[in-house]
Amino acid sequence: MEKFPITDKTEITRLAKRGVYDKETVYSILDEALFCTLAYVREGQPFQIPTGFVRIGDKIYVHGSVGSFYMRELRDRKHHACVSVTLMDGLVLARSAFHHSVNYRSVVIFGEPQLVNNKEELYKALEFFTEKMCRGRWNDVRKPTDNEWKETMVLSFDISEASAKVRTGPPKDDEEDYSMDVWAGVVPLKIQHLEPIADPELKIGVKIPEYLH
Repeated sequence: MEKFPITDKTEITRLAKRGVYDKETVYSILDEALFCTLAYVREGQPFQIPTGFVRIGDKIYVHGSVGSFYMRELRDRKHHACVSVTLMDGLVLARSAFHHSVNYRSVVIFGEPQLVNNKEELYKALEFFTEKMCRGRWNDVRKPTDNEWKETMVLSFDISEASAKVRTGPPKDDEEDYSMDVWAGVVPLKIQHLEPIADPELKIGVKIPEYLH
């Protein structure tokens, strides 16, 4: 199983047993997560931006307007960035307040942004963005016009310095607390697709596509 090298930045030191460095786990978390947080420092001021992303191979891609302040900053100054994602799998309710926790899967990536100039790579990234949001959607919608392409910036980050941290299982209480008359366990959490709500301006006769059922 291929693993990422452990560096000073990616090594899990607090509860090291939860650290995961294999690519399969890291990539599975990235592929399931819909949003990431992109952090960097500009002139001593930290910035943290929530944004959508997609993984293709050994890179992740973020996109935004060519007029976006943070996108232009990353493009022009090539700030070293930290990209993180977290999936919340459950509330861990212990017998004591101190031992309450959550089950989660998270990934942290360190890297430098690269502007995507190659037209084929740019188009592929935006197609994958659309398909990650809703599989089957790309072939069902109007494709971007030349002007829309020009108004869009895509940045990539190599996934070369990364690690995951994962917690699973029931609460871990102090031995003397297991006899308490307090319920303990896990409340599972998940993102769920609900019934689609049609646009009020939807053309009469347009049916909901099969991929949304």
